[in-house]
Order: sequence, then C-alpha cells, then structure tokens
Amino acid sequence: MAETHRTFWPRRLLRWTAFALLAWFALGIVAVIVLRFVPPPVSAVMAQDWLDAKLHGDSSYALRYRWVSWERVAPALPLSLVAAEDQRFPQHHGFDFAAIQKALDEADDGERLRGASTISQQVAKNLFLWSGRSFVRKGLEAYFTVLIETLWPKRRILEMYLNIAQFGDGVYGAGAASQVFFRTTPDRLDAQQAALLAAVLPNPLRFKVDKPSAYVMRRVAWIRRQTESLGGASYLPR
Repeated sequence: MAETHRTFWPRRLLRWTAFALLAWFALGIVAVIVLRFVPPPVSAVMAQDWLDAKLHGDSSYALRYRWVSWERVAPALPLSLVAAEDQRFPQHHGFDFAAIQKALDEADDGERLRGASTISQQVAKNLFLWSGRSFVRKGLEAYFTVLIETLWPKRRILEMYLNIAQFGDGVYGAGAASQVFFRTTPDRLDAQQAALLAAVLPNPLRFKVDKPSAYVMRRVAWIRRQTESLGGASYLPR
C-alpha cells in the first residue's frame, strides 16, 4: 500500500504538469487569435518596464502608448521600419535564416555577434514575453513567432510592431512617438521623421529621437536610401 502511495504522487504531478502545459499553449493560441482583431491594452514589455520603474521608485516614469490603426499611419513609417529592421519581412515566414547565417559567419570572423531577429520575432517577444536573454525565452519567442505568422496576415504583424515598438524612455508606438517627438499625428509623419524613429530602434534608450547623434543621422540617411531601393510603399504587405 505504501509503495502504491509513493508512485501515485509522481504520476499525478506529471498529469497536472502536462495539463498545465497544454492549458498554457491553448491560452497562447487564444490570445494570438484575439489580438489579431483587438488592440492590446499594453504589451508584456511595457508592463515589465512600468513595474520595474515602480519597484525602483522612479516617480518620473510615465508610460505613453496610444494605439493607431494601419490606415492612420503614414506609409513612410512602416516602410522605414522594414528597411531598418527586416528587409525580407514580406518574404520570410517569421525567421530570416539568411540573416542568421550571416550573423554567425561574422561572429566566426571575430566580429561581435549581432542579433538577427525579424519583425515577427520582435512582436512575439515584446507582446507576450519579457526582456532579457535566455534559452527559455528564445524558445517561447519561436513558439509565438510561429503562431502569429500562421494566424495573422503580414500587415497585422507590422501594424502591431509599429504600435508596440519602443521609441524612447516610456514611449511606445507610433501614436505616442509622433506626439512626443514631433507634436504631430502618425498620418502626418514625413519620410525624414519616419526614418528618424526607425533609426533609434536598436537601442531607444541610448539613441535619442529628439537629440540624434551623428551615428543616428547616418542611419537615417541609410534608411532613406534603403526605402527608395525597396521601391517605396508598394513594398509593404497588402
């Protein structure tokens, strides 16, 4: 009887663990389906940054975020984001294996290993997960990337990205960034302003939209050249 009791609990724990994992995966699928049609109130990274500021007693921190639909954003912005972050976005299915291989080759040649995340991967991370580096987070990021690439059209992925990307300290998305940095609305952004927003994305806490460094301005010029070589707004997903 004692032996039966000892083997009962591991089996029960295993069943509950399997059930919890299945429930978590199911909730992930439901969340992705819902967010195809509904704007998120916040992203996971926004919530993490807000909580971190509160825990560290940063009373000056303000979370600025306002969702804007695709139709209310000047085409120059999503085009600049694609040019700056993920030029194969319309063609790949969530992972740019050519960019990953290039980054690995450069690391083998002694260069610093750089990121090769696609826009889809960044949406998966920012919307559902947390900042930081770990194999667990990368695995979950891959899972959510597959889900959104399967269940969302490309335009929705890009619309989500331009709404939840961080452009400054506490400034998330095109709606807030347009107002904070240019005193305008996203539909009135010009090509220079759009490229400037895209140029700070590698590190929006280090690179400033309102105080661009020489490096940022070089990136702006490069992004504008890239948008032209891509063929303009016709390159964006329809």
